[in-house]
Amino acid sequence: MSESANPFREGLARLRAPEPCVFVLFGATGDLTARKLLPALWQLVHDGLAPKHFYVLGVARRPKTDDEFRAEVRAAVTDHGRHKPEDDGEWADFAGRLGYHQSEFHDEAGFAGLAERLSAIDAEMGTTGNRLYYLAVAPEFFEVIADQLAAHDLIGPDEGSGWRRLVVEKPFGEDLPSAQALSRHLHQLVGEEQIYRIDHYLGKETVQNLLTLRFGNAIFEPLWNRRYIDNVQITVAETEGIGRRGEFYDQTGGLRDMVQNHMMQLLALVAMEPPVTWEAGAIRDEKAKVLKALPDWSPEQVAQHVVRAQYVAGALAGVDHPGYREENGVADDSLTETYAALRLTLDTWRWSGVPFYLRHGKRLPKRSTEVAIAFRQPPLTLFPEAVGATGNTLVLRIQPDEGISLNFLAKIPGTRLTLQAVKMEFGYGSSFAAASPEAYERLILDALVGDNTLFTRQDEVASAWRFIDAVRAGLAEQPAETMLTYPVGSWGPPEAAQLLGPGQQWRRL
Repeated sequence: MSESANPFREGLARLRAPEPCVFVLFGATGDLTARKLLPALWQLVHDGLAPKHFYVLGVARRPKTDDEFRAEVRAAVTDHGRHKPEDDGEWADFAGRLGYHQSEFHDEAGFAGLAERLSAIDAEMGTTGNRLYYLAVAPEFFEVIADQLAAHDLIGPDEGSGWRRLVVEKPFGEDLPSAQALSRHLHQLVGEEQIYRIDHYLGKETVQNLLTLRFGNAIFEPLWNRRYIDNVQITVAETEGIGRRGEFYDQTGGLRDMVQNHMMQLLALVAMEPPVTWEAGAIRDEKAKVLKALPDWSPEQVAQHVVRAQYVAGALAGVDHPGYREENGVADDSLTETYAALRLTLDTWRWSGVPFYLRHGKRLPKRSTEVAIAFRQPPLTLFPEAVGATGNTLVLRIQPDEGISLNFLAKIPGTRLTLQAVKMEFGYGSSFAAASPEAYERLILDALVGDNTLFTRQDEVASAWRFIDAVRAGLAEQPAETMLTYPVGSWGPPEAAQLLGPGQQWRRL
């Protein structure tokens, strides 16, 4: 194949500018909006990536004027944005493209008024009828808002009067039946290609760079299989507890809050086969195949391959913290996990027999998300024991310090043959002059452009829920006394080490 006919190069070259549109933001007064969405929108405008004809209309239940909303947007951008607004023409132009519409999510009259407002914006701002609806609201309002939009002809199949896209925040369902029911409901109103299920982890630079690392470098792809890889560890460690989310978290737990979505997506990107083209459908096809290859565990297998635990009172960075069951909103006899570790294998030709170790926990010593690829040891040991040797490991750091490192052995200078583990390091901050964009900047821009590569498809969601539902069902059959504990500030229960094979250990972060 010639270089000009390479589908990967052709896919990367198709850089489309977003078309004029109205960004309709439901949940405009919420915490996610203030911390992430509004700063991301302003940054896109500042960087010249937003459409020329663009309008942001916030929709929420609190009464508010356009000017009050603009003041709140400026405060949010000042507090949380990468680029602070200044009193110049750029901010004034953006502020002139901000508006607010008050409506209860069940209110017929409120949505009738929204339809009128959007028509007026199209006429005044030249947004041509294109609409991106972003549902930054609680999950119980997803169907309600979609139904109201459909009832007032604000959403439906794209038929030439402007496109309609629906961005849905997680959680997408609370188990497989509810996720399937939500998809069926939305599919009655819009096509699957119009639904953008957002997972902000997929917008992080290192997650995207994982595909480049694998498929853009000939030195890695030939080794990316069961012959050369010993195990894969995916870790999402958090120092934070549950904060003010006690009641919500006690009904959810770490498996549903983190493993089902973020960690399953990381697993899919690590294990997927090369796509036939660099296009959304092809990439998501390969991710879906990985998730369909997740094992079907019985309760007995869950007991063998899953460790769960709750944190108990302890100190972290010199500060004392209460145990999980002492947190506000948490039941005294709660069996909700704040830590989960899993050992699984994929039923595929490439990965058969390779263990994937997943661990997630709250109140751990360090905040870190990483993927570690541990390569097999050489078949014959020719050298003396190395100092600090841990084998060849390729580590992708996703947060907080995004980058990639490769560990290997080298001889220490001197007359003796003594080896030491060393590291080749790539960091975004040191290698590139430009700062990495926030995840929501990339994902919002992709939704504006109509590129759903980094958004989760229905079959991916269903396969991940099928696996997590089986895990949770198996855990529910275990006696209450099997719930393990770990002190705040520790790396989890020691029983998690029993999941690992001979000679393997959890990575020290």
